[in-house]
This record gives sequence, structure tokens and C-alpha cells, in this order.
Amino acid sequence: MADTYLRQTALAHLHLDARAANEPEDITTGVQIGERPLLGMINLRVRNLNSTLRSAVKKTLGAALPDVNETFGKPDGVHVLGLGPDEWLIITPPGADAKLHTNLNKTLSEAHTAVTLTGESMTVIHLAGSHAHEVLAKGCPLDMHRRVFKPGQCAQTILARADMVIHKTAEEAYDIIVLRSYTEYVWTWLEDAAREYGIRVIAGFK
Repeated sequence: MADTYLRQTALAHLHLDARAANEPEDITTGVQIGERPLLGMINLRVRNLNSTLRSAVKKTLGAALPDVNETFGKPDGVHVLGLGPDEWLIITPPGADAKLHTNLNKTLSEAHTAVTLTGESMTVIHLAGSHAHEVLAKGCPLDMHRRVFKPGQCAQTILARADMVIHKTAEEAYDIIVLRSYTEYVWTWLEDAAREYGIRVIAGFK
């Protein structure tokens, strides 16, 4: 039963692949939306992180631990989001989180840490396009202007009253990381907010 749950995307019941396949190819849209399914996630908390531990963690992850609201790594590989002074969210490709979780625990065995697998409870909605920032601005209190919220930045915030982490992965692209229980609500809200700009469902976001 657990394995079946893990193989299901949070929005499988919306049949997004079928919707994407039936989207007209000749229309111009200001917003593209899709789910990045089954990414691995690890929440990392470390107190009194010194330079030696930082180096050890960097070697284990293949990416440095960023400052608050910054990110390091590759959006399509292992990348790390700085959520707080001693908290990070590590995102991995599907299936890579368990081994990394084990390795991190070994690396930090002598430190005061909490290394928690969280991928089962979260999902990622990818929003892109020339009007994506305007859609987010309708329901998010952050200043989404391109000069303020730049590629490589992230933040813990809310969108339409739902808690989320947002990561600007490129100039006109965002990963919205939400609890699975909020996913359909957030997706529906985003679709409604983007309707005036034209919206296309994209399958296969990695």
C-alpha cells in the first residue's frame, strides 16, 4: 500500500498528461504549468554549523549550503534551498533521497542535527512564462518583481493562504513546493489566476 502511494503523483487524478497532450499546439500562452512529480526532499537542521561541517556537507551533497533565501545546485539535480539560519531543504531527483539521507546522517553523526525525509508529504508545481510572476503576485505577499525576486532565490511564504516554499529557478520560471494536501487547491487557484494570460498544461517537467 505504501509503495502504491509513493508511486502516485499528487495530481494524478487530474490526468495532466492527457490534458497536456490535447492542448492546441498553435496557441500562444503567457503561463505554463505542470507538476514535477516524485522529487525527493530532505529537511536539514544543523545547530552551530562550523566551516568543517559545511565542507563535509558540501562534499556529501555536491552542493554548498546557501544562506537564507538563496539556493545552490542544479534545479534538475540535487539543489539546496536556504530556509533559515540553521534550516535547509534539499531536493533530489526521484529515488535519490534515501541514499543521500543515509549519507548525510553519517556525515553529521557528531553534530546536533535533524535530517528528515519529507518528499512523501510534498510536491512541486512548476510555473513558467512571461506572466508567471504576475500570477504569483495575485496571491503571494512577496514582491515578485523581476528586479527584487531573482533567479536562484527562494522563500518560505504563503500563496492564497496556503503555506509554500517558492524557488525562482530561471528568469521566468518558479518551483512552488507545497504539502500534498494543499496541492489541488493551489493548482486550481493558479489556473484561475492565470486564465487572463492564457495557460497551457505541460507534462513531463523534470
